Amino acid sequence: MKHQNQAILFVCVALLSFVLLACNSDYMPKPRGYFRIDLPEKSYQAFDTSFPFIFEYPTYAIITPDAQSPDQPFWININFPQFKGSLHLSYKDVNGNLSAYMEDTHTMAYKHLSKASSIDNRLIRNDQDSVYGLIFEISGLGAASTYQFFVTDSTQHFLRGALYFNVEPNNDSLAPVISFIKEDIEHLITSLKWKSNSLLTDK
Repeated sequence: MKHQNQAILFVCVALLSFVLLACNSDYMPKPRGYFRIDLPEKSYQAFDTSFPFIFEYPTYAIITPDAQSPDQPFWININFPQFKGSLHLSYKDVNGNLSAYMEDTHTMAYKHLSKASSIDNRLIRNDQDSVYGLIFEISGLGAASTYQFFVTDSTQHFLRGALYFNVEPNNDSLAPVISFIKEDIEHLITSLKWKSNSLLTDK
């Protein structure tokens, strides 16, 4: 009986010591985990219609007219249903108003500044196809749009793009998807070509 009581006492002391040591040790929180996202294989197809521009977009995306702007025939959305994201594209003719379009684009990108930790600008220059513009990469957990851009030939065409997700902004969890779609947008930009007025008349 004496040995049994000593064993019980030893176990109690050992457990108490373990609890005290655990309380005094530094707490290391586990990193937040997110669901695994399966990303499709990269594959592209041509968008070549009666629109004043041509580009390549992913085969896993769907293009639809911009329902909120029915009076703008060349405004479209490139939807990524798997990721609940959309790239909104808005096209305008240039007629002495290029500086106003560029200023509007700058304003719309920087309206996210309150939720952004930084906004990085990157130039677009493709002399061969006369595609010039600027990319706005917007960092920040709560930024509603993380990637915007505009491109123009400076004389006839102006195209603006903005990426949005139909979910509550949490760009930590969306980071793999954002990075994946950024590659698709940059492929769109590098494959973009303008159509001349004569080509549009022939269509």
